[in-house]
Amino acid sequence: MTKENLLHRISIDPNICFGKPCIRGHRIWVSLILDYLAGGMAIEEILEAYPDIERDDVLACIAYASEVTKDSYVDIPLNRNKEKVETK
Repeated sequence: MTKENLLHRISIDPNICFGKPCIRGHRIWVSLILDYLAGGMAIEEILEAYPDIERDDVLACIAYASEVTKDSYVDIPLNRNKEKVETK
């Protein structure tokens, strides 16, 4: 399946889920699926938790994130409180 076909599985409707990108026909936010993946959940585990969606829906969430990050980004704070090393 092409990226364009995958992206057709994502919908943005201001009257559904506050206009957040969702899997088409469901009230499952793209960001929720991405959070699960980032947390280490396997696609198969997501599909077990949400039996009404398909593998291509999860891939569509990844494709959507890929498109969004091409033109914008979010600053991520780095942990700058590194342990100080004593020198003699």
